[in-house]
Amino acid sequence: MSSANIKSTVENMITPYLEENNFELVDVEYVKEGSSWFLRVFVDKEGGIDIEDCGRISEVLSQKLDENDPITDAYFLEVSSPGAERPLKKTKDFVKAVGKHVYVTTYEPIGGLKEFEGVLSSFDEQTVVVQVGKKEHAIPFEKVASARLAIVF
Repeated sequence: MSSANIKSTVENMITPYLEENNFELVDVEYVKEGSSWFLRVFVDKEGGIDIEDCGRISEVLSQKLDENDPITDAYFLEVSSPGAERPLKKTKDFVKAVGKHVYVTTYEPIGGLKEFEGVLSSFDEQTVVVQVGKKEHAIPFEKVASARLAIVF
């Protein structure tokens, strides 16, 4: 099973439990680091997630993975918070991040740049507008390679 299929299968497995318990699935990663595979599930909730939440979700997901066994390789399961530099993956993530400091990379240069760090001033599901200093950069949503909240010091 491909990495994308594993991610989709895991999302489908855990989403009903998460929604019933007021958690939000932020992201799922299935990656190889060195000789080991890692299945990482990033979860959040209003007010933040704690270690007990991660433990409960890990137990539920572990049981579901054992029942369905979609992954043939040996792997490590990690359930955690997305952290302060939360990735922005879905359109709703971008909507919630308007007015916040973000870091965005693009697949190709936009106005000569591929990296933008500033305030997400607007998002209309087609265009991500990042204000860097006094200049606003309109980035077509389909050109966004990655985006995350950024910590400002």
